[in-house]
Amino acid sequence: MKLRNKINLYTAVLFAILFIIMNITVYFTFSKLILNNELKAATKEMEKTTTDIGKGLGTIPEATLLRSYVPINGMIQMVTDDNRKLFTVTSPTEKKLINRNTKYLQGEQSQFITYQNKSYTFVSMPLILLDGSVASLQVTNSIQPTVDILSILKLVLIVVTVVAIIPVILSSRFLSQLITSPVTSMIRTMTDIRESGHFKRLPLEAKSKDELFQMGETFNHMIELLETNYKKQKLFVSNASHEFKTPLTIIESYASLLKRRGLTEPDLFTESVEAIHSEAIRMKEMTEQLLLLAKHHEQWNIHNTAVELKNFLTQTAHSFQNAFGREIHLHSDFGKTLEIAADEKKLKQLLFIFLDNARKYSDEAITLEYGMENGLVFIKIIDRGIGIHHNELPKVFDRFYRVDQARNRKIGGTGLGLSLAKDIAAVLNIRIVLDSTESVGTTAILYLKK
Repeated sequence: MKLRNKINLYTAVLFAILFIIMNITVYFTFSKLILNNELKAATKEMEKTTTDIGKGLGTIPEATLLRSYVPINGMIQMVTDDNRKLFTVTSPTEKKLINRNTKYLQGEQSQFITYQNKSYTFVSMPLILLDGSVASLQVTNSIQPTVDILSILKLVLIVVTVVAIIPVILSSRFLSQLITSPVTSMIRTMTDIRESGHFKRLPLEAKSKDELFQMGETFNHMIELLETNYKKQKLFVSNASHEFKTPLTIIESYASLLKRRGLTEPDLFTESVEAIHSEAIRMKEMTEQLLLLAKHHEQWNIHNTAVELKNFLTQTAHSFQNAFGREIHLHSDFGKTLEIAADEKKLKQLLFIFLDNARKYSDEAITLEYGMENGLVFIKIIDRGIGIHHNELPKVFDRFYRVDQARNRKIGGTGLGLSLAKDIAAVLNIRIVLDSTESVGTTAILYLKK
């Protein structure tokens, strides 16, 4: 059964049960109150009648006296203790009551009785006769009109219940449509995605921010993440297959040379091994960078700590100098201690990318500067190298892009460094500014919040 039909069925059944229980409760409560009132009224009337008849005995004939107090739709009678009727008077409409079995009752008694499918109140009270004997004065009064009214009430409640179920069914259909519409739309969208292979999103109406709207927003966000990751995966495969083709071809070529002439030509052997080793290192570096670039921002696991900038830059410069043997000058006009909140490892990785570029494209010493500018902390990496043409500056952050001067195996590089730097800077909330002049050098400026 579909969810819409389940909601419709369960809602209609639940409301129907509630209506039935409510109407049954109303009917029985109301009928009990009405009938109890009838019995109480009959009892009070009987008390007055018994008193009046007791006073009238001996002055007015008993038959006449009873006829004065007979109910409009009922019977009054005196019954002796031997179950004998002394006097019986019935109303014209209830002549049949005279055939009802008579029994002497002790004390006061009141109850409902049914005779020939009609309902009555029956009240019996003791009455002292003139001779000192005790008789039972009994009054039977018809309450059939009240019972008929209660039957009409029952019928009305049944009809109201049936009629009320109709709007309940209609409203439950509307409710089920309202609830399942986003789910149906989601299913339809996912089916379209599966059949077409294109990512789609749910159309959302921002009339209310209820759970259904939040579900749609969550679904769209999930689709956005899937699409982003799919594009990253596709780009990764495309870039990897494209960029790995050249080093693999080089490795294959040198390996073939080694097979043919490597044992007889030592110089060729050395050249081939160095080339294969160089390309293998380059492929390893490229793979690591591609994997980092494939990460989504939420997967970087940033852990910000307090970083004292001068000590941090000193340690970074010292590590880089030891690794590559390049001279780095640390300079600052800022006289105070400067502390920032950042992920130290990611910030060091970002600096290494720019320092590595400065090392590759310049031969002179590299300069590191830091300080404050317009309320922001800045770090500058300055080299005196080949520089970049101003037309190519906007492209250097694209993946696998390398300027013409860099397209040689001596310099190396994968064209992924600055693309990775852009992603790291984005998750660290760092703004990068590049300033470069051909044959003069390049300055990379990192702006950080203090």
